[in-house]
Amino acid sequence: MRSFVLGLGVFISFFLFGCHSQPSLQTYFVDHQESPNFISMDVPISFLGAKDIKMTDRQRQAINSIDKLNMLGYSLKSGDKDSYNKEVNEIKDILNDKRYNELLRLGNLNDGRVKICYVGDDEDIDELIVFGRSYKYGFAVIRVLGDDMEVSKIMELGPIISQLNTEDINVEGFMDFML
Repeated sequence: MRSFVLGLGVFISFFLFGCHSQPSLQTYFVDHQESPNFISMDVPISFLGAKDIKMTDRQRQAINSIDKLNMLGYSLKSGDKDSYNKEVNEIKDILNDKRYNELLRLGNLNDGRVKICYVGDDEDIDELIVFGRSYKYGFAVIRVLGDDMEVSKIMELGPIISQLNTEDINVEGFMDFML
């Protein structure tokens, strides 16, 4: 009987502690999407009217590899610096996990910083993350979700971004909340 109880205790311990995983951006988004001082949006790529834009074949392949965008922002207009710092540190800790590969980092302390990471490898990205923060406005995290996205093709979307239809999905409302 004693060995049965000991075995059951070991099994329960493995179950409880073995299932504990590192926090992810997905769980961070879910935990904060309804929180005060935050704004969130989920945008299917089909809502952006990309099919009506003239693109190169590589740009079309890049757009077709994207499924949706998840956007989460924290505004310092209604939030405070202590909460901002806590949340930024939590996101930085998540992005420091080995599953997030850093692609680019730019900016400065005065204007703000941007960090771009991805999950997957260079030719098969499942998630592209843009984390921008400013001590003046707050921060935003954008998750670009898709299948078989390629960094080189995604980077070619820059020239057409301004042509995407953001009016119907109220991206301006997101930006107004942030600024």
